[in-house]
Amino acid sequence: MYNKYFDTIRGWKESHRKRCTGFFVMALFVCLLFVSYQVCRAVVTSATYGGRELPIYSVDTQEKKIALSFDAAWGAEDFPRIMKILEKHEIKVTFFMTGGWVDDNPECVKELVKRGHDLGNHSQHHYDMTKISKKEQSQELMEVHNKVKELTGYEMFLFRPPYGAYDNSVIKTAYELNYYPIQWSVDSLDWKDYGVDSIIRTVCQHKALGPGAIILCHNGAKFTADALDAMLTNLEEQGYTFVPISELIMRENYHMDVTGKQIADK
Repeated sequence: MYNKYFDTIRGWKESHRKRCTGFFVMALFVCLLFVSYQVCRAVVTSATYGGRELPIYSVDTQEKKIALSFDAAWGAEDFPRIMKILEKHEIKVTFFMTGGWVDDNPECVKELVKRGHDLGNHSQHHYDMTKISKKEQSQELMEVHNKVKELTGYEMFLFRPPYGAYDNSVIKTAYELNYYPIQWSVDSLDWKDYGVDSIIRTVCQHKALGPGAIILCHNGAKFTADALDAMLTNLEEQGYTFVPISELIMRENYHMDVTGKQIADK
């Protein structure tokens, strides 16, 4: 009787030991997977070339698709016209907004979400991000991020540094905050107020215009809304289709060339 009792106890202990061993092995496996994920994640979001961290200027693609973006830091008088023209051409774009613009134009922000456009982060105060500390860089991004999320529920993940100014710290900070830093390959120069024809010619005949290009325009610039319809028509006649930056860029498994072009890893 006692032998059976002790055999039962020994069997229970052996079974318990196996279960604990199995649990430990499983837990170790999960931990290794997590560590591997973090390592891989750091690799696939690396944008280093020759020791420099680069934002995404353009994307390597064989498809004749491009992205149109607007920096919104002042004014919204032309916003309804821009929305109407984009709707006419059935185009979705990306708006990079400062915190001040969000504060002054909350209904415009909501309208962008409603219409299916990308919302991008352009920092809170439009500072030169290379001239402030890493802590301040994070604050500049997250203040706008939280503001837009509270207003619309939208989680932004695209960031354009003000003035196009960046260094390794700015790019690393953006990635650490789960943002893709975005530059441009085609500058409309609309902010120089050269006129409607200048904007159309500058964009549509730009040497960097091609599949995967990112075009920079500005909401609130003097002639942008006037030039937009003809500019889009010209580009469409050249065979280009438009996608928002969120659909143009690669989210993982890519590297950069010296020009900041995003290229898929093989």
